[in-house]
Amino acid sequence: MEQGSAREGVRPAYAPGAFPRTPAEGRVPEQARGEHTHSEPPAPRAVRRHSVRGQILDALRAALVDGELVPGQVYSAPALGARFGVSATPVREAMQRLAVEGAVEVVPNRGFRVSERGPRELAELAEVRALIEVPVMLRLARTVPAHRWSVLRPLADATVAAAAVGDRAAYADSDRAFHRAVLTLSGNGQLVTVADELHRRSQWPLVAGPATRRAELLADAAEHTALLDALIAQDLTVVQALVREHFTGADG
Repeated sequence: MEQGSAREGVRPAYAPGAFPRTPAEGRVPEQARGEHTHSEPPAPRAVRRHSVRGQILDALRAALVDGELVPGQVYSAPALGARFGVSATPVREAMQRLAVEGAVEVVPNRGFRVSERGPRELAELAEVRALIEVPVMLRLARTVPAHRWSVLRPLADATVAAAAVGDRAAYADSDRAFHRAVLTLSGNGQLVTVADELHRRSQWPLVAGPATRRAELLADAAEHTALLDALIAQDLTVVQALVREHFTGADG
């Protein structure tokens, strides 16, 4: 593949013209010209570029999880922008965010290289997540009533549904949503933020690693259901074993 261009097979998440336009195709609304009364406040401005950047960021994260953005490969913002049907600017801004998160590295005058990760980094992330989440889940298992755990059942089911069709990106999102909901019951927002960032990083593909198979996703999703059952039953031994085993899986 030519350096600095997007790999063949990266599906375009958006087509040209798919993003919302301002009213009347660029015509200035009356409120913007000051033609409003005191009882009619000016309409808020549409924050278009931020919205596009957010959508592109989500699409790039999905492409990372799917393995469509290959570890070690360099991608240019203009080439990716052409695939998404947008200019290079929102792609570059989204990539800068991914660089802060450690998903990519800036390559001057060329673009962004997808970070290469090995099994050791994945094991280290699993160890840190276990140190954070296992004690919290054990405490929650002792104190949270069963009916509050039952509310999380649809989130666990969503991971099973995504795994059943082999959608790795959807599975990654639903997996994090389930874990966030569990940890949110702790009432510690900082813990939820830190744990979610570690979780996201653990979902990036390994360099030269095989794609996660649907059977592996299904096994991982089944652990969510089993964990929820153990939390409801306040079975601390099973909770601890499941959480530790879950973190050592491909997408846990």
